[in-house]
Amino acid sequence: MALIKLENICKFYQMGNQLVKALDHINLNISRNDYLAFIGASGSGKSTMMNIIGCLDKPTQGKYSLNDKDAERLSENELAEIRNKEIGFIFQSFNLLPRASALQNVMLPLVYKGVSLKERKKLAEKALYKVNLVDRASHIPSQLSGGQRQRVAIARAIVTNPSILLADEPTGNLDSHTSKEIMKLFDQLHQEGQTLIMVTHEDDIARHCQRVVRLRDGKVISDTANPIETVDV
Repeated sequence: MALIKLENICKFYQMGNQLVKALDHINLNISRNDYLAFIGASGSGKSTMMNIIGCLDKPTQGKYSLNDKDAERLSENELAEIRNKEIGFIFQSFNLLPRASALQNVMLPLVYKGVSLKERKKLAEKALYKVNLVDRASHIPSQLSGGQRQRVAIARAIVTNPSILLADEPTGNLDSHTSKEIMKLFDQLHQEGQTLIMVTHEDDIARHCQRVVRLRDGKVISDTANPIETVDV
């Protein structure tokens, strides 16, 4: 059974007299433990696709199912609960609280789940250990490098043990060496069973994924499998 089903998904915007087709009749199934990259030029529909999969936006038409739940039938509160429990978000700009420590940033999603302080700290430390950043737990973001900040963001995304990780241009603000380290971490998470979906415009990053879906003008133009192997950025 597919973890994610996109059936005839369209997202249209009216801009003046012009109808913009951000997504144009998309049909895709994504299984558990898939490692998938959406790749395409600016305006191809990558970000719109990510927003719909992440339950941040709804399609104009079509059906989106996550974990066998029909997203269009869910209330805003139910969608918020899915985002908090099922989905871990990783952003290009990190989106960390500037005055909070790495540990506090990682603990944040657990606050919304009502987890006790003691358990929040334990789970956050475990997530920081997973990204090899326990020794920076007390540091605020300005005291961390770009790669370390992205590792904190990844720890925050995985701390709730989500069904899927959504990464939006996760290496976009990083140099090539740091990008390589982050992609090795993603490779490791996938090998441990995590479902990973990322948006990128870089072929070298997409080559890490076992599946690459290319978008152009809101349409899927190819959906190909990559051999699973260690790839240098």
